[in-house]
Amino acid sequence: MDIKELLIDGFDIFIRSICSVAVLFIISKLMGKKQISQLSFFDYIVGITIGSIAAQMAFDDSLHYYETIIAIATYGLCDVAIAISTNKSIKLRRFFVGTPTVLIYNGKIIEENLMHSKCDVNELLSESRYNGYFNLSDIKYAIFETNGRVSFLPYSDKRPATPYDMDLKVEQEDLVANVIIDGNIMYNNLHSCGKDENWLKNELKIQKYNNIKDIILATCDNNTLTVYKKTYNKKKLDIFD
Repeated sequence: MDIKELLIDGFDIFIRSICSVAVLFIISKLMGKKQISQLSFFDYIVGITIGSIAAQMAFDDSLHYYETIIAIATYGLCDVAIAISTNKSIKLRRFFVGTPTVLIYNGKIIEENLMHSKCDVNELLSESRYNGYFNLSDIKYAIFETNGRVSFLPYSDKRPATPYDMDLKVEQEDLVANVIIDGNIMYNNLHSCGKDENWLKNELKIQKYNNIKDIILATCDNNTLTVYKKTYNKKKLDIFD
């Protein structure tokens, strides 16, 4: 194989890879936003299968573009159709997604439900520690969710105290809005806070920031502007040496 053929093959793989990435991007947009922890087992399998088909599309020149695109689109549309149907029907949701399973009830471990969920005691202990409970005697209920995680409800006297428990009145917090990111003003976020550019520049002037480009992040919370300045230090800071 000469250099010309290598270049042609390499360019073909490059084009196929770009096409597969584009198709994956479109399908992921259609399938919607989900965190890894929110994926059902079926979503997980569909994702792996689509990725495998897209990878094969990139390097297998015996496959036509339309064949792999149709296969990916079919899997993606099936996942979307199932997601829509499970949102509209409780029976279909139970069939495709399943139902939560109680693992601890009134402080007692339900061994039959552990076996049914394919979850052993070690996994239960690991999940409880992950959620901050190092003693199972503190837990009244534990529920194995359909996404594979375990939710815990501790006894009332074992949970952290809240201002409500202590009869304290606290000011309600609002969402923090990012009004400057990487030296650029986020006008929509600024207006959602009921502020304008003049207010922002005046607050920056009070805090002695003269150039917006020197600011990596600025947030607005309860009429308070918090500013984080760029350091311009290319040396990596490592406190764990």
